[in-house]
Amino acid sequence: PPRNSTHCSIFMYGDLTDKKTIDKIQKTFDHYESDFYEVLLYTKNRTPIWLYMQVAPIRNENDKVVLFLCTFRDITLFKQPIEDETTRGWTKFARLTRALTNNRNLVQQIAPLSKTEVSQRPSRLAEALQLGSDIMPQYKQEAPKTPPHIILHYCTFKTTWDWVILILTFYTAIMVPYNVSFKTKQNNLVWLVLDSVVDVIFLIDIVLNFHTTFVGPAGEVVSDAKLIRMNYLKTWFVIDLLSCLPYDIINAFENVDEGLSSLFSSLKVIRLLRLGRVARKLDHYLEYGAAVLVLLVCVFGLVAHWLACIWYSIGDYEVIDETTNTIKTDSWLYQLALSIGTPYRYNTSGTGQWEGGPNKDTLYISSLYFTMTSLTTIGFGNIAPATDGEKIFSVAMMMVGCKYSITLQHQALCLIFIKKKILNHILENNESSRSDIT
Repeated sequence: PPRNSTHCSIFMYGDLTDKKTIDKIQKTFDHYESDFYEVLLYTKNRTPIWLYMQVAPIRNENDKVVLFLCTFRDITLFKQPIEDETTRGWTKFARLTRALTNNRNLVQQIAPLSKTEVSQRPSRLAEALQLGSDIMPQYKQEAPKTPPHIILHYCTFKTTWDWVILILTFYTAIMVPYNVSFKTKQNNLVWLVLDSVVDVIFLIDIVLNFHTTFVGPAGEVVSDAKLIRMNYLKTWFVIDLLSCLPYDIINAFENVDEGLSSLFSSLKVIRLLRLGRVARKLDHYLEYGAAVLVLLVCVFGLVAHWLACIWYSIGDYEVIDETTNTIKTDSWLYQLALSIGTPYRYNTSGTGQWEGGPNKDTLYISSLYFTMTSLTTIGFGNIAPATDGEKIFSVAMMMVGCKYSITLQHQALCLIFIKKKILNHILENNESSRSDIT
């Protein structure tokens, strides 16, 4: 194919082909127009023939021209009837009558024209062979026929809904680990209402998934209601159902047993499994290098957030020895409390438990700071692991950071290599174009 997608280079051009017609055909391709021409072309054995050529741009569902449909019809008999052995000695009118008789379909298309119509059109033949808007088919992707209650998985509504679910899934991926690790109860009415709305939306998503088409193993769109339900029940139904249960409303009650509340908080982690569906929806963006880098940065921040919640949970579990009811002075939480002036203290007159320490905002920021510096291997040592559990987790976290940095560098190098190849290709095309002009 030619370098320029709109450049028309027909091998059937010859010496007798009209140059003006060639230019008109080229302009039709350049301007993505629909037009028709009578043009003299040449066959493989260099025999000249007259053809009626019609050019029709084919547009996709986004109204962009993706290809051209060129229709050719032999009209040599109309322009200059050819004398062969069977018609030798016949008059020109007799040969033309024989040709029209053999092609009855063409005769039926010829209609009488008024004088004004003749003056507005190139010829009677062009009017006879022209495909009007009522004849020319629309080459667009036809949506498969589905029952009224079935939604196409690629329609505008479902695409918008999937983006809403995507955003809410990221919201749960951030809030669920934080609420579980820091053992927060949603006593704030605003957050409780927001989480309840998210649960309702996830519940609606379950209902919609029972009525949404999917792509079968052979690439076909499955719209049968029974198959859709069976497929959803076998794949994501259990995970989606567990992720939309109102755990926050249960935990909001004061009289809930502590063990039951911890169980419900732990079950909220199941919502993170929905990220598997998010990864599948973002898969088609991986062909763009810049999109890959943005996704890697977002994943880095999400992983750092998760590790920060785990790091705090380890410190909170080890800072107080429940068997002896004593505090471990080498724990990072104890050292942090001393450094910021909010030490732990033992309440002897009231509950008989350890109280005080940094607030939750300070604890989360300090945990995130430590995980960020550890993942990037530039730790400053002001927050350092002391117990065995903290050291093991720190080693694992640094290994994850090394792996992630290698992946990020590899993607950056691939992006630079691709841009270099594209630049070289553009320069080569420019040099070729200059040489052709010369």
